[in-house]
Amino acid sequence: MSVVDVFDAVAGSYDEARRRLVPCFDAFYGTAVQVATAPLRAALAAGRTPEVLDLGAGTGLFALLIATAVPGVRLTLVDAAPAMLARAADELAARSVPHRTVRADLVDPLPAGRYDAVVSALAIHHLDDAGKRTLYRRAAAALAPGGVFVNAEQVAGPTPSLNRRYDEVWTTRITELGSDAEEIAAARARMRYDQPATVADQCRWLSDAGLVDVDCYFKEWRFAVFGGRLAEPAADGSR
Repeated sequence: MSVVDVFDAVAGSYDEARRRLVPCFDAFYGTAVQVATAPLRAALAAGRTPEVLDLGAGTGLFALLIATAVPGVRLTLVDAAPAMLARAADELAARSVPHRTVRADLVDPLPAGRYDAVVSALAIHHLDDAGKRTLYRRAAAALAPGGVFVNAEQVAGPTPSLNRRYDEVWTTRITELGSDAEEIAAARARMRYDQPATVADQCRWLSDAGLVDVDCYFKEWRFAVFGGRLAEPAADGSR
């Protein structure tokens, strides 16, 4: 079974489980939305429609949170799982949010355009490290000047010992929040496809891709929000 098949199989229940399987859900997604919204509001203030590209958009949960925070955005959602993408389209259409969906893998070329925010949540860790670095370069190239890239992600610990501790804490917390043995087993089955990297490595790769003000804005054990922005040209045309 491919990773696409795995996620399509849970499209109907995916969002409901997020608040249990991401114990820091509110702070995690809330921070990611805060990072993404500044250039979107700036675009609105300049009389433009803010453009958002969501990579590995799944059911559209992150995209919808952004659209709620900044009404008037236009969303482009990319995902390889058709059932997940269909659910996202239904949710956004029901709320009259302008959007388009693109069925594609994260290794495919990105949809043409210049985006005020390129975002992703719990998706890029399915790529190997070389794939992550390549995607970060392509995401940076897709940004409009002043635009931001933000990744709300599951990350690796810097040592095997910390990785084990991350997992212990996660298992305890999701059990406290109501995940039963079946849900935990299903989550672990999906995690067999994961290839997480450390925050330090990924922030370095974002800097290598040409982004500035790269930082980790939030971290709680294996869940982190990090990103950077594309510098605006100076008056003399330099960055």
